[in-house]
Amino acid sequence: MATVKPFKCVRPNPDVADKVAALPYDVYSRAEAKEKVKGDNLTFLRIDRAETQFDDSVGTYDECVYEKARQMLDADIANGVYIKDQDSCYYIYELIMNGRHQTGIVACASIDDYQNGLIKKHENTREDKLLDRIHHVDTCSAQTGPIFLAYRSNKIISETVSETKKKDAPIYSFTSDDGITHNVWKLSDPAKVETIRTQFELLGSIYIADGHHRCASAVKVGMKRRQENPGYTGDEEFNFFLSVLFPEDQLMIMPYNRVVRDLVGLSVENFMARVRVNFHIHEVAGPFEPTDRNTYGMLLDGQWYELAARSSLRAISDPVGSLDVSLLQDYLLGPILGIGDPRTDKRIDFIGGIRGLEELERRCKTDMRIAFSMYPTSIQELFAVADAGRLMPPKSTWFEPKLRSGLFIHQI
Repeated sequence: MATVKPFKCVRPNPDVADKVAALPYDVYSRAEAKEKVKGDNLTFLRIDRAETQFDDSVGTYDECVYEKARQMLDADIANGVYIKDQDSCYYIYELIMNGRHQTGIVACASIDDYQNGLIKKHENTREDKLLDRIHHVDTCSAQTGPIFLAYRSNKIISETVSETKKKDAPIYSFTSDDGITHNVWKLSDPAKVETIRTQFELLGSIYIADGHHRCASAVKVGMKRRQENPGYTGDEEFNFFLSVLFPEDQLMIMPYNRVVRDLVGLSVENFMARVRVNFHIHEVAGPFEPTDRNTYGMLLDGQWYELAARSSLRAISDPVGSLDVSLLQDYLLGPILGIGDPRTDKRIDFIGGIRGLEELERRCKTDMRIAFSMYPTSIQELFAVADAGRLMPPKSTWFEPKLRSGLFIHQI
């Protein structure tokens, strides 16, 4: 029985919402973030990445960086950049990308549901990234980047959302620089609020689609606050974390492509011979983007190939081992190209599908030797891995469009 509750949201003044909303903190390097916030006194990125307010002699994780984030957030609230709703509400958040609509419910999920496995994960977290967001949330006493959750589609929730979108005017409606349209409605009708709350209770499992580090950090801060407040009741805001929940049938996962620096000393002939043990290889005329599972594009020395997994690989039924990303790692990248741990090996890099095959070609002309285009992991595969209590290989999914930070803030 999942707890998905309404909350009193701190959110931008409608006059500046489009200027405040920012892509997630982790899509930028420090240099990129610094350039992005230059001369901009409204973007939430300057709070999410407060090291941009200092010169490069100040470390990204220095104490003064988190304190600066808190000061800027408090100042923006005091100056009217943000307002705080006094009623506990849900919010409907619609993103439109290339004509495709994706609509989620902004709410607060329970740290207990995460702890007991009702909210399921499919990725590991890295300690350095986790500590950063723990410090940020704890110092700001606010969750500022929503966790992207997915749930199995529910007719009653969908009808309630659709009815609200048709009946009420949005509180925000704007198109960001990347062409994504963002529409937000406030859902405060008590009957509708209760309908959504009870329907989520009936759903069972909820899945982390994107934002594992933000989720884990929110939970860690919540557990820390419980230790600091031994008389806690469970109703305090630190027991919940900011989320946007989307039905599975509206989500789009893009491929997460791979590029590798070299052939680890192999000749092209030797490499191809070893690949043919587990994959059929067909030379193709131009860039190859797979249209089905168990197939891959491969770019080597300016030539594109189609790789197709042989029947022995297609027969694998394990929910993790059968993933396309696993087959490539377990039967090519690892044993042939020597990529033992893709999380740490500097010879491999990962390219989000949003950047297209042109980026693979560019990298192979500059700093890489070989590239692989992937077929995207499906949301059903993600659910199956999470339901089995397993973890996906790193860089298995790339979700688009990205949720904006700064549109919804949950104070704890």
